[in-house]
Amino acid sequence: MTNAGDPVAAGLVASLARPGGNVTGLSGLSTQLNTKRLEILKDAVSRLVRVGLLRPPGANIGLDLQLNEIRPAALVLKLKLEEIETQADAKGLESAFQTAKQKQLGAITTMSTRQFFVERKRIVELAAKYRLPAIYFQKEFVDEGGLMSYGADFDDLFRRAAVYVDKILKGAKPGDLPVQQATKFEFVINLKAAKQIGLTIPNRVLERANQVIK
Repeated sequence: MTNAGDPVAAGLVASLARPGGNVTGLSGLSTQLNTKRLEILKDAVSRLVRVGLLRPPGANIGLDLQLNEIRPAALVLKLKLEEIETQADAKGLESAFQTAKQKQLGAITTMSTRQFFVERKRIVELAAKYRLPAIYFQKEFVDEGGLMSYGADFDDLFRRAAVYVDKILKGAKPGDLPVQQATKFEFVINLKAAKQIGLTIPNRVLERANQVIK
């Protein structure tokens, strides 16, 4: 694994310390980072009260794990979380942003899913069109012109996964190699995108970023 969300809850390994089977690797902590993204949104957008969460329809273990973390986090942060079931196609995404605007949401975030990552360019363009501040789970959204991202440093995870591949090829048993968690994180802000939607991001937030695009 190079970036599993919660491999124990997903049933991939028995425990992080002793995986036990034929699977080991790295966890990107995707299920745990939604809270941090909400915190950043609240700090970056003044008087933020209502946040839209784009989520795929249906349910699976990965989505459930993320929802079980982000729902109570919103309550603690005194944010009203509006979950918007979103089909990851042109029509579905347009409809989701129209709903967000109609509900007068102050910002949006998305669940960490492959479908949304694939459609990142369209999502970023819609956030700009509807003038909605947004934070994303990978920096590639910001590369497409998105406002902010916070997530694990995937380049670091891939490098560390290669070390495990080397050990296994040399005879180590995967079940004996503990699952390692992400230790490096990236917080990226795009001031061009902020200007486009008329958002002024406070200096205290800018100072925390690893990268600020001007």
